[in-house]
Amino acid sequence: MDANTQPVPAAAWLSNRWSQLVIGMLCMALVANLQYAWTLFVTPMNTRHHWGEASIQLAFSLFILTETWLVPVEGWLVDKFGPRPVVACGALCAGIAWVMYSWATSLAELYTASVIAGIGAGGVYGTCVGNALKWFPDRRGLAAGLTAAGFGAGAAVTVIPIANMITRSGYEHTFFFFGILQGVCIFVLALLLKKPVVRKVSAVKKRFAVTKIDYTPGQMIKTPVFWVLYLSFVGVAAGGLMATAQIGPIAKDWGLARIPMSFFGMTLPLLTMTLSIDNICNGFTRPLCGFISDKIGRENTMFMIFIGEGLALLGMMQFGTNPYAFMTFAALIFLFWGEIFSIFPATCADTFGSKYAAANAGTLYTAKGTAALLVPIASVLSATGGWNAVFVASAVITIAAGVAAKFILAPMRTRLIEASDKPAVSTLGNPSRLSHWPEQTGE
Repeated sequence: MDANTQPVPAAAWLSNRWSQLVIGMLCMALVANLQYAWTLFVTPMNTRHHWGEASIQLAFSLFILTETWLVPVEGWLVDKFGPRPVVACGALCAGIAWVMYSWATSLAELYTASVIAGIGAGGVYGTCVGNALKWFPDRRGLAAGLTAAGFGAGAAVTVIPIANMITRSGYEHTFFFFGILQGVCIFVLALLLKKPVVRKVSAVKKRFAVTKIDYTPGQMIKTPVFWVLYLSFVGVAAGGLMATAQIGPIAKDWGLARIPMSFFGMTLPLLTMTLSIDNICNGFTRPLCGFISDKIGRENTMFMIFIGEGLALLGMMQFGTNPYAFMTFAALIFLFWGEIFSIFPATCADTFGSKYAAANAGTLYTAKGTAALLVPIASVLSATGGWNAVFVASAVITIAAGVAAKFILAPMRTRLIEASDKPAVSTLGNPSRLSHWPEQTGE
């Protein structure tokens, strides 16, 4: 057989960074139901056990906090041992948690399962994003965006089968079946993940600042740049969550939720149609804005997108009582907001290096948990100043973050990178002072 026609060996295929990216996206898609399908189980669970929806939703809060705040630890494990064992353990936790949900007969059991689910989801999420950043030092925005988009795509594919199974067989059977299915699939995929084989080379020239030095998480959190980046993440995430989490109540208060709307031959209640479109925009924007930020720079993209989100929030406040305007501005809010999960990890890796990218990005990701703690402020604002107060507060926060990204974060990052990279010229023998780039196979 001619050498040019021989099939690519499996090992070579797995060492291809695009293959690793796809595997990471599949893992993310399979673990997404732990977050996005939860709402389908709340009502039938309450009907069976009469625990109260507020008590059941506390389990979801525990899940989010565990998923978010343990990612730095899981990222450290990835940097030390590679992605395979961390995702494999995450798969076991995800599967065990949903099986425990199916058996839970008390709130204590429900809450315990939620903590285990959070550990599993965080292990998969943090690992896949961190691994993508390492494999794609030249396209971090696109890689992180595609990986984060997978987290929403999985729920979009499985939400209908899950809903149908709950109706047909009960929520317990659905938890058990999908827990086993998703856990096994993620575990198998985990065995295919590989840690990038790095070589010491000079970083390619870019139109924006990229460090040549790898910072540990401890070194990173001592820099003022990290805290400006962290506060920006908290501000944009909180501003977006304060509005996006209230889309349902706002539509109901404005009398729009049940208005029938036709779109591409389908007629659905306005709120249902809006949420469907919003989820598409939320997923689509992650790779799109990540790709754009690879081309024009992180802060330039933040400046445009965050201000765009602020204007969309103000547009919703001003014109949202019109059904078509409500759908349009809601879609724009999600379009401008969802990209934070691609741009911020990419910016973190640009600033603090690839070697500890998983732990560093995980540390920054805790900003999502911090932002979630601020979301109840929206309820206080709506009670005292109406929904307009929520929109104004959210808009001010996001626009301020956009301006800060351009005129505060950008020059601070540039100064840090220029100052820290100078010693690298005279210390080329030290691997920690060089960019770590993955070896490419089959590309």
